[in-house]
Amino acid sequence: MTALALPTREWLRPKPSALPGFGLTLGFALSYLALIVLIPLAVLVWRASGLGLSGLWTVATTPRVRAALETSFYLSFAAALVNAFFGLVIAWILTRYRFPGRTVLDAMVDLPFALPTAVAGIALAAIYASNGWVGSIVEAVTGLKIAFTPRGIFVALVFIGLPFVVRTVQPVLMDLDREVEEASATLGASRLQTVLRVILPALVPAVLTGFALAFARAVGEYGSVIFIAGNMPFISEIAPLLIIVQLEEFNYTGATAIATVMLSISFLSLLAINLIQSWSRRRFGDV
Repeated sequence: MTALALPTREWLRPKPSALPGFGLTLGFALSYLALIVLIPLAVLVWRASGLGLSGLWTVATTPRVRAALETSFYLSFAAALVNAFFGLVIAWILTRYRFPGRTVLDAMVDLPFALPTAVAGIALAAIYASNGWVGSIVEAVTGLKIAFTPRGIFVALVFIGLPFVVRTVQPVLMDLDREVEEASATLGASRLQTVLRVILPALVPAVLTGFALAFARAVGEYGSVIFIAGNMPFISEIAPLLIIVQLEEFNYTGATAIATVMLSISFLSLLAINLIQSWSRRRFGDV
């Protein structure tokens, strides 16, 4: 019988990477992340820790703060849901169809990225005001005002969050193999069945990612909202504006507490969304 050959040192060594400098680049990435993200957030939590959990709870349950937090998170969630649906539709149109003006439409999707938020807020307020092009028609037909109400906040959050969904779903749609759709049709599936059972399951992780990005952006949005919100306490006041108000009143403890509460809620929300994303990848990854 021949003895089993023991692995040599050369076999045990990890294969060299095609891109050298892993240790240097990893150290740079961690240092940059710590300086830009981790240290500022740690200082924020440290400043707020002086209040204790009971103090933070007291600040969070103040009627004005609670109303501002509800306005920010509820409207951000609703805007992200709308963007998840219409962003998927727009990405589908841009990917699967060729028509005149497609390039212009594709470029217009990125406008919220390039447009200053204050300019976007002023433009939206002018269009959706009672004497604006869209606002006057909506108010005449339905009797509902958009600008300077929570509906105006919703419109602004939809505006700034739409590109996140479109640009997340669009590459996945482009990479989908058309042969899978042809095979589905060959096996007798209708177009609706192909969309629901073949295409959409493969897009679920990308749609959830776009939803999470749109929601995270909407929660912290300030510039495009304050011009169209009306900024009335208990009605259309968002949490970021309330932080600015506290800072202008030199109430740094209150501003830090509100920011910490927003950070905690945002972290828990994104954690829940990431868990759903992981489940969807395991569930639909092999579809």
